[in-house]
Amino acid sequence: MTLDELRALLLDRPGVTEKTPFGPDVLVYKVAGKIFALLSWNALPLRLSLKCRPGHSEVLRAEYAAITPGYHLNKRHWNTLALDGTLPDALVGDLIDESYVLVVDKLPLATRRALSGDSA
Repeated sequence: MTLDELRALLLDRPGVTEKTPFGPDVLVYKVAGKIFALLSWNALPLRLSLKCRPGHSEVLRAEYAAITPGYHLNKRHWNTLALDGTLPDALVGDLIDESYVLVVDKLPLATRRALSGDSA
């Protein structure tokens, strides 16, 4: 997956913003002001940190050498993926979805409704 493809995938969700609050080498993806992904775009290989359910994060680390505890993040809730070509693109997409949903599910109801387009 190329950098442009990855950025498009991360931004293809309601309410997502891309900023560089930690310097130019780390792209930070937020929804409603909450971080769900960090992309070290200048690293080789690319490194993507994503929020993950605690039990699931450990299973992934055991199964894939390219998935390690989150770099400079809470190791229980975050994984860092080395995008070196060994992880299937579909898995990366699923993990991005999981991270986004974990963050959105913790947002206030009104914010979740606004993101989903539900005016009720």
